[in-house]
Amino acid sequence: MQNLTRFMKLTKLVSFFLAISCGTPSCYHAHASEHKENIILKDTITYWKVPTGLNFLVIGDWGRFGEFHQKDVADQMAIEAKKNNSSFILSMGDNFYNDGVISTTDPQWFYSFENIYTAYHLHVPWYTVFGNHDYRGSIQAQLDYSKISRRWRTNARYYSIEKNIPGSKDSVLFVFIDTNPFDQTLDRKQHSDLAQQDTLQQKNWLENVLKNSKAKWKIAIGHHPLFTTGVRKGTMLDVRRSYVSLFEKYKVDAYFAGHEHDLQHQKPIGHTHYFVSGAGSEKRPVTSDSTMTKFAISDHGFMSVQLNRDTLFNKVINYNGNVLYQTQIVKQ
Repeated sequence: MQNLTRFMKLTKLVSFFLAISCGTPSCYHAHASEHKENIILKDTITYWKVPTGLNFLVIGDWGRFGEFHQKDVADQMAIEAKKNNSSFILSMGDNFYNDGVISTTDPQWFYSFENIYTAYHLHVPWYTVFGNHDYRGSIQAQLDYSKISRRWRTNARYYSIEKNIPGSKDSVLFVFIDTNPFDQTLDRKQHSDLAQQDTLQQKNWLENVLKNSKAKWKIAIGHHPLFTTGVRKGTMLDVRRSYVSLFEKYKVDAYFAGHEHDLQHQKPIGHTHYFVSGAGSEKRPVTSDSTMTKFAISDHGFMSVQLNRDTLFNKVINYNGNVLYQTQIVKQ
């Protein structure tokens, strides 16, 4: 009887410490109603499988000289990349604040990139798109940096790559698009390079790539989110109209974006899942809920994706290393 009493007391004590130190997704779900401006969580898987497949990280809106927890996020990226053997990194644009870079020798390359993402496992290919802040500087300088850097692999404003999935005969198509010319809210005087971009040419290119691809998985990457519950909700309609119909027509499985300084998973009616990973440094509030919102949080962090023949796993990790959300897309 004495042993049973001691056991019950110990159980209560353990439960107490778990309650006050909880950092799991279920704990965030429990507190969601108290902090709805900061987090929305409707769906999560309860465990994380580690499949044999193609592993990569997704980060956006990061280049701030290490400030706003940029370095902390970078450190957690290094831990995750080592753990899962991530083979490359996708960057969602706004690579350098506030006004991009002006040359390949701009100090920002050192202070916001090379001196931040220093870990061995982050010295993998970085495939990036450009954001509105990048357009305030020289896009050509970022393109030219691919001739200098072994890991900066972006040499066009929009492009595609195809990668094989380890352990299978299947492949993944990644299409990187330049959403900035489609955003009519951007000041053409402040972003003068935008006026020179041929949006019709880019859309025709995108349709041809998607139509002719035999890849089992199709993933698109752009700076602007097409669906969001962040502070820019309702302002992305021009960009949305330019792409959603193509994504549905050619069964794009997932679209990754930044621009909003938060972390989101949106699933409107249709085939495509929409993810926002724009919290590589500064964060902004999540302002409202939506029926399509699976997850949204105002926190510094990134996403870790593992993709095999049949399933895409996506995990959201914050700057403290806490896993905030996990989900999966099963290929039909």
